[in-house]
Amino acid sequence: MAPGPYDVITMGRIGVDLYPLRTGVPLDEVDGFARFLGGSAANVAVAAARLGLRTAVVTRTGADPFGRYLHTQLREFGVDDRWVSPVERYQTPITFCELFPPDDFPLYFYRRPKAPDLEIHPHELDLDAIRAARVFWMTGTGLCAEPSRTATLTALRERARRDVTVFDLDWRPMFWDDDPREAYAAALRHATVAVGNLDECETAVGERDPHAAARALLAAGPELAVVKQGPAGVLAVHRDGTTAEAPPVPVDVVNGLGAGDAFGGALCHGLLAGLPLERTVRAANAAGAIVASRLACSSAMPYADEVTRVAEGGTIPPERAPAPASGPSAPGDAR
Repeated sequence: MAPGPYDVITMGRIGVDLYPLRTGVPLDEVDGFARFLGGSAANVAVAAARLGLRTAVVTRTGADPFGRYLHTQLREFGVDDRWVSPVERYQTPITFCELFPPDDFPLYFYRRPKAPDLEIHPHELDLDAIRAARVFWMTGTGLCAEPSRTATLTALRERARRDVTVFDLDWRPMFWDDDPREAYAAALRHATVAVGNLDECETAVGERDPHAAARALLAAGPELAVVKQGPAGVLAVHRDGTTAEAPPVPVDVVNGLGAGDAFGGALCHGLLAGLPLERTVRAANAAGAIVASRLACSSAMPYADEVTRVAEGGTIPPERAPAPASGPSAPGDAR
């Protein structure tokens, strides 16, 4: 029997993360790195898969060994890679970071002359699958260049605000050669959920105050605005008047770079499970905190029982070896 629609389809950035094996050391002094799957769209798909959701990602890699590595990683994490295709003329992107906990993690993106994930063309999209997915998650990076911008907006228009259609604001100024506001406004008109930190909200709607930013995001189109405030926690506001605020989870930060993607995967889970908004953002906060306590992004994504434990006030568990991927399963019970 053929499986039904995907729980989550993400679209956007993928690459290889190379992280130092020592913290507090600048890149010119680092003598060892660990390699991981990276990129926001790919990481959110992995995070959702860890919570039991059936996920896939729409993206592109180089036709090179790193591209093959990313395919292997996606499959091992239980993410469907059928819409991940190679681009002959561009190399798979590499991202380096420096680790200066608790809050300084400079990133160095190697995506020139162009990243293959920006070569997604509208005619390549499986629009039937995108329309049918319970969640479609796209990112601001996918809007920064053509043909990815047109492809992303095409996917959003085809969704026609179905179910959960998430715009992850994902503002990376180094990727843009023009003003993002028009593209962001176009995406917000088609999204039902907008997620971003204060810098990203200011870029999208010109507001940094959390409540003002939430109101401006809702006015631009979405039904739900989720504003991440770092040490001040998270504010979520629904058009129906429901508001939820969740405090941050105390954590000894190792690497904060994957926390937002873990948050995204848990947000998808909570929205699909129909959990109350406050419970959803608390679980998302817990997922982010767990990943911030670990070195990696993708391989550090938490399992449902870990999210439940931390969301209910328990301690952050040590990282455990991933279970062998046996295909996507029914949604877990992250609370």
